[in-house]
Amino acid sequence: MNSLLNAISQMRLPTDAQRVFHGRGGLYPGCEHWTLDAFPPVFVLTSFLPATDDELATLGAALAQRWQVLAPDQPLNWVFQCRAQGHVETRLMAGSEPEPHSVTEDGARFRVQLLKGQNHGLFLDMAEGRRWVRTHVAAGVAAGGPSFRVLNLFAYTCAFSVVALQAGAKLVVNVDMSHGAITVGQQNHQLNGITTGASFLAHDIFSTWGKINRSGPYDLVIVDPPSYQKGSFVATKDYARLMRRLPDLLMPGAHALLCLNAPELGMAFLQDQMQELAPNLRFVERVANPAVFADVSPDRSLKVLVYQAPD
Repeated sequence: MNSLLNAISQMRLPTDAQRVFHGRGGLYPGCEHWTLDAFPPVFVLTSFLPATDDELATLGAALAQRWQVLAPDQPLNWVFQCRAQGHVETRLMAGSEPEPHSVTEDGARFRVQLLKGQNHGLFLDMAEGRRWVRTHVAAGVAAGGPSFRVLNLFAYTCAFSVVALQAGAKLVVNVDMSHGAITVGQQNHQLNGITTGASFLAHDIFSTWGKINRSGPYDLVIVDPPSYQKGSFVATKDYARLMRRLPDLLMPGAHALLCLNAPELGMAFLQDQMQELAPNLRFVERVANPAVFADVSPDRSLKVLVYQAPD
């Protein structure tokens, strides 16, 4: 636990939402089950193994000591989440969570909820993916594409849509089968003063191709599915169904952003299937993950791959 304690003792006052410590990357022996995130003004400490009361007391004291240095006039707010197999719990350990609670990232605001469920509303490891979208859309619009159109599949709470519209996209079609996630996505647009340009389809993607096709073709297609969600999407069998459709969804010269967060599936899983199922699309680059998410094996970490359709 020393590496986590050391990270706490050296952390700076967080302003944007961000990961503070990433034991899951395997770079800190003995801390592989710990992560610490900042969703200002709340910290979330997560353990993927059962944690003892003594461990939580030690970590809580370390947070309190560092917080006294960083913000002595503000209360410490922190949440503990256990995600051990067979033992899942979320507990408010000190302070409170704002209601409603919104956080910032690169000037954009997003709703989060830390005390219900395992997903908080914003995936911090995708921060560089969102920056890539912002930069890419802005460059496309500046190059003479004022009608820039984006398809956001598995949109979740629509963070990609927010940054694309802020960057100048004319239209973003957001598709996700979760009505609750889409509702939060609509709130995220309102939080950022975005009143036009976004459409929201709370449908199963695989039964909504008619509506998706009517708004296309697109200048950018974002595919960010769960790696495994029973009854919805299983990467090993369902990703291929998406890849086959990509060429028809893309404008000439357009791009696709393919995302996969499954430690057991490496880059070759995506690249080999793309070569077989959409060979005309050219691999451009892998978007780097935030530095704090460094992993002993890049193949285990989040994969965000960029492909381009032929001109």
